[in-house]
Amino acid sequence: MKALLGTKIGMTQIIGEDGRVTPITLIQAGPVTVTQVKTVETDGYNAVQVAYGEGKNLSKAV
Repeated sequence: MKALLGTKIGMTQIIGEDGRVTPITLIQAGPVTVTQVKTVETDGYNAVQVAYGEGKNLSKAV
């Protein structure tokens, strides 16, 4: 699976050489942090959990 994590900034458009207009979504992609790796042995499936953006102020330790 291919994915891009980010925040939508807005929309724009580009005009191709043939004159066709294509709508474009502008995304601000930032660094992500891997927060958890799940494996078949421990969780029953494979997955990677990632975090994007600034952390929230938590009242307890994570």
